[in-house]
Amino acid sequence: MITASRRIADQSVMFRNTSMALVAMGLLAFSASASEAGRKTWRDAQASVGSGHSFSGMASYYGNESGSRTASGQRFNQHAMTAAHRTLPFGTRLKVTHGGRSVTVTVNDRGPFIRGRVLDLSKGAAQAIGLTSRGVGRVVAEVQ
Repeated sequence: MITASRRIADQSVMFRNTSMALVAMGLLAFSASASEAGRKTWRDAQASVGSGHSFSGMASYYGNESGSRTASGQRFNQHAMTAAHRTLPFGTRLKVTHGGRSVTVTVNDRGPFIRGRVLDLSKGAAQAIGLTSRGVGRVVAEVQ
């Protein structure tokens, strides 16, 4: 009697362990395929905010990280027309204006991580609108 109940208990433990292992493997496979799909298609992503949506605030620039990977997986090129934003989808194109000069940039990184700033521009984009002399400046950004 003791061995029969022990065998049933052992079988139920094995069943639970097997079930949990299968669920874990399924979740792992799903997350891996989802992340692969995200890496391949971020360039094709459409902005979650409609075209014409605009915002303003302080922007800065960065360029010393050239060659390292951005949050989107691209290699950072300080001369490219790119920007970092906290929440806009990768691939979102923005028209950024500062002091009467404008440039169109593509969001491919996350940031800025300094309170009060809305965008981090690549050095090339910052030079195009005259932002490099002061390092920071007020910009208006419009989703294209």
